Amino acid sequence: MKLSTRELATLAVFGALWGLSEISLGSVLKTLNVPLSGLVLAAIGLTVALTGRVFVPKRGSTLFIGVIATLLKLFSLGGVIVGPMVGIITEALVAEIVLSLGGRPRRSILTLAGAFGTAWVLLQPLVTGPLLFGRTAFAAWLDLIDRGGRLLGIDTGFAIGILLAMLAVHLVAGGLCGWISWDIARLLQTRLGRPAPSATRS
Repeated sequence: MKLSTRELATLAVFGALWGLSEISLGSVLKTLNVPLSGLVLAAIGLTVALTGRVFVPKRGSTLFIGVIATLLKLFSLGGVIVGPMVGIITEALVAEIVLSLGGRPRRSILTLAGAFGTAWVLLQPLVTGPLLFGRTAFAAWLDLIDRGGRLLGIDTGFAIGILLAMLAVHLVAGGLCGWISWDIARLLQTRLGRPAPSATRS
């Protein structure tokens, strides 16, 4: 991936926006113990990253934005937070894979990238729990079902139903972010006097 100085600066700006939202809003949501705070942060971050992808429609640009955001997360209060850092970089990687497979950015591809990116938020504890924090996959699974059941008001005996419902919430939220990011990018590019992405690609 070859990037001009202007493109690097553009990606750095979007990466900084994602990172700053994680640093500022992340601390607030954690303190208030807001439900689905990980989903909220991922949705905001991916909206920023996907908007940036429209500005720099090159393979690797979304991942680059995620790397910048992850590095900025190092400055969060309380020191290095491994879980959120892994989350940011993986969300960016998942979105990057979808975008790279889909070709030039268009609304439908951004929607899919957002949906799959936020889906990782739900699945991350099942992966990072055993690998990074010494938890068993079964314990992580029980915790996921317990939190989902309390949030949705569903008995934990319906584990598969809870998982599917939570997955649907994450996919829809991420899809909406991808959908909106297309319009945000068009609006910003119009105001900046740059050619907006073609409406025929939506």
